[in-house]
Amino acid sequence: MSAKPSAETPNVAGLALPRHVAIIMDGNGRWAKKRLMPRVEGHRQGAKSVRMVVEESRRLGIRNLTLFTFSSENWRRPEEEVQALMRMLEQYLGSEIDLMLKNQVRLRAIGDLGRLSEEVQAALRRAIERTASMQGMDLTLALSYGGRAEITQAARRIAAQAKAGELPPENINEELFRNYLYEPELPDVDLLIRTSGENRISNFLLWQLAYAELVVTPVLWPDFSKEEYLRCLTDFAGRERRFGLTGEQL
Repeated sequence: MSAKPSAETPNVAGLALPRHVAIIMDGNGRWAKKRLMPRVEGHRQGAKSVRMVVEESRRLGIRNLTLFTFSSENWRRPEEEVQALMRMLEQYLGSEIDLMLKNQVRLRAIGDLGRLSEEVQAALRRAIERTASMQGMDLTLALSYGGRAEITQAARRIAAQAKAGELPPENINEELFRNYLYEPELPDVDLLIRTSGENRISNFLLWQLAYAELVVTPVLWPDFSKEEYLRCLTDFAGRERRFGLTGEQL
């Protein structure tokens, strides 16, 4: 699952690339600590990696990119850091709209968005509305997001409809359940990348990750380069995805 970074630039031309890439962008705080900087500086540097991975994904024709931007557990971080992250998010949403429009990127967001500040919610709505007609790539930001919470709220909504007699229990299946998730149109993840060398999924997209290929890189997120991203994609292209079948059946 883990792999060492390569100094060479991999060539992904002709390779089978994932349709949906999800990234746990980890290591901003450690990057800053190593340099004796405030943690917020790591997040600021990490924003540059966000821009790179969005542009590179669009260039390569990857249809869906989902970034774990702020988890439901992150609310427990120091208030000063949380407020700084919210300000940076608001700034990002305003400054990147033109680039999204230029690259035909449609913005989406999943999570308990009502917990975000009013300023961030307003900036998010503006960005989503302005990019709604873009058809090149879907960029989904997971904000105030937790995978268990997503599944729980879906189950609660289904139970309410079943109790009201609006939904026969025998009609509940995986396809129907997906319709109650934050973003029903979000496809299953093909490739999950986690930076900073941590080997866990941290309550991220628990439903959508069912058959994802996992690549863990030791690179901290602010240092995540185009070359390292291409190496992760090359790693994915070399996998045999069986989905429960045998290699012979494939």
